[in-house]
Amino acid sequence: MERGERDRAELAAALAALANEAGSCNNCALRQGCRGVVFGEGNPASSIMFVGEGPGETEDELGRPFVGKAGQLLDKILAAAELPRDNVYITNIVKCRPPGNRTPVMPEMQACLPWLRRQFKILRPKFMVLLGLAATHGILDPELKMGESHGHWFERGGVRFMPTYHPAAILRNPGLRRPVWEDFQKIREAVLTASGRSHSL
Repeated sequence: MERGERDRAELAAALAALANEAGSCNNCALRQGCRGVVFGEGNPASSIMFVGEGPGETEDELGRPFVGKAGQLLDKILAAAELPRDNVYITNIVKCRPPGNRTPVMPEMQACLPWLRRQFKILRPKFMVLLGLAATHGILDPELKMGESHGHWFERGGVRFMPTYHPAAILRNPGLRRPVWEDFQKIREAVLTASGRSHSL
């Protein structure tokens, strides 16, 4: 799942430089209402990238993605699927907190997509998991419905994308736990197969 340690250090340095550059971004109005840019974190040499919607209040305060209640649930799901958080890369489609934790709108996502594309260019993941409709619509197709698309792989340019429900949706509707768990089993299987391994990561 990982590249060499030297590659990992170089990738981490490239991401840090990009995050520093993004810190002065004013591509949309979201930057005016947040504490700062929440860029992303994780293993820069990972083959899998998780993309959520946008930072919440806790993420905005701490400057880290997925550290609130939804993030804590994501950590549990990742651990149960043997995809430890330290082994993956996590970010959001918008890097600044939308007011009131609302879902980002398409113009905001489009304004922030250049940063995600540059992250993607550095990371070069084989898999991208899209957490929630905003990420799915902004990256894959604005016409997709989560109930129909979750758990299915979509391939674009040699990269495999899977939409699934955002952890916050599970907190609102516990009935989504089973379908999300089934999605993560598919994700784990694909990552293990790609890495030529049959046991835990």
